[in-house]
Amino acid sequence: MLTEIEQSILSKLAKETIKAKIDNSEPPHIILENYSDALTSLGCCFVTLDLNDELRGCIGTLEPYQPLIEDVAEHAIAAAFRDPRFPPLSEKEYPNISLEISVLNTPTPMTFKNEQNLLEQIMEGKDGLILEDGNYRGTFLPAVWEGLPNKKDFWQQLKQKAGMPFDYWSDTLTVHRYGVQKFGGSVT
Repeated sequence: MLTEIEQSILSKLAKETIKAKIDNSEPPHIILENYSDALTSLGCCFVTLDLNDELRGCIGTLEPYQPLIEDVAEHAIAAAFRDPRFPPLSEKEYPNISLEISVLNTPTPMTFKNEQNLLEQIMEGKDGLILEDGNYRGTFLPAVWEGLPNKKDFWQQLKQKAGMPFDYWSDTLTVHRYGVQKFGGSVT
């Protein structure tokens, strides 16, 4: 778990990184030796931007491959400027966005006999899920429960996000669950 100070450092870094890109200036320089082990250890996150309570960008990764502090900076830029669902964030929009960082804990595989058994195990409002089967792959962060509070709807929408039909089922399907530590706020 990150301390409030570590959360504040990451939130400030994400905001300053996005602002530097908007201003065409140098992003904050990260010197790993200046930060705690929690921030410099391998970690992964999603950075979510909202504008007027509507999604404006969300990018992240499910597997750690770089120090958490660098992951946050990278995904802040990606959420603001490279989410294919949205145009790049504008200077006009920047003061009105809110930024949320979700630091993922290690996903754990779920064991289930069938779809009903899987649904019984999913913890509404708490679980983030990773769904995989062959070339299909999708994830929903725990925050998605806010818009899809019903397990069945959550599960069907996750299947659709992964490219599967609502009624898709396969014995080779795998599901991992994870939790997040979520923090952030307005950029101003």
